[in-house]
Amino acid sequence: MPPELSQSPALPVISSVQFSSSAASGTNPELDRTARRMKFPGKKLLPVLVFILSCLSILRLLKIAITTTSHSSSPYAALSSSVQQECSSPSDCNKVQSNAPGVESDPHRTTANATILTPKELMFLSNLITRKAPCNLLVFGLQSEYLNLSSINAGGITLFLEDDPYKISRNKADSNGTQIYKVKYQVPAKKAYKMLKHAKENPSCAPHTSLLQQSTCKLALRNLPQEVYQLKWDVVVVDGPSGNAPEEPGRMSTIYSASMLARAGKTTDVVVHDVHRTIEKWFSREFLCEENLVSAKGKFWNFRISQQSNSTRFCSSETVQIE
Repeated sequence: MPPELSQSPALPVISSVQFSSSAASGTNPELDRTARRMKFPGKKLLPVLVFILSCLSILRLLKIAITTTSHSSSPYAALSSSVQQECSSPSDCNKVQSNAPGVESDPHRTTANATILTPKELMFLSNLITRKAPCNLLVFGLQSEYLNLSSINAGGITLFLEDDPYKISRNKADSNGTQIYKVKYQVPAKKAYKMLKHAKENPSCAPHTSLLQQSTCKLALRNLPQEVYQLKWDVVVVDGPSGNAPEEPGRMSTIYSASMLARAGKTTDVVVHDVHRTIEKWFSREFLCEENLVSAKGKFWNFRISQQSNSTRFCSSETVQIE
């Protein structure tokens, strides 16, 4: 008979399983319970996150609002350009002529806001003068590129009005019917809104009034060289004064006076440069009228004004509202 084997008491299965699983996982049950107690419920974190994101959004909106307000705190202060010409006599205008043709560039007198003619803009203006030549051409402002227009306008009269002595000294006029006059503008661009309000409220500024030189409108340039008032202009270009800063002279009066000179002729093309700027855009719409706009290229707007255009008022379309 084989000997009987003694049976040892069986180990608890559950304990063995628990030990094995704990050992296999490498975790401590006590640590697991402690970690679970330290965890924050997700439901409590959600309102906190929403609050933080809301505060950040509000702060961002406040920053945008403050920035916008600082840029538009005076919407009309740096808006417009008013110009008054002060040449009490032709001698004061310092007429400049030269028999030696030539063009000299102005590399030193540039500002951050100065606008240079693009090739397309210069071609646009050259094509207009070519169609009109020989003609009477009046230009407010003196860019070196503009002197080429006098060559295109051979046989006609080309007259430049410039307030910058440096530009005049650096650019020489062709004697072939080309003249350059030094003029002076005084009213700064920051006063443009007041001048615009004056024009809309004062009957003397309406286009049906007397000649420009006799006008009592504050926008009228009454002391320009006599040739400006005596001739009928076929083309008037407004690219001056600079209007680059609120303290500098702007173009309100030049745009207004150009519109009056155009209405004194039969049919006149008025070309305004830098119409991307608020001053030029507002006053062109107010005094030259969108219904007279015939073409545009780059920063140029070309208006065609006839003697009967808006004979009793300026513009029939919606214009700048004055409050």
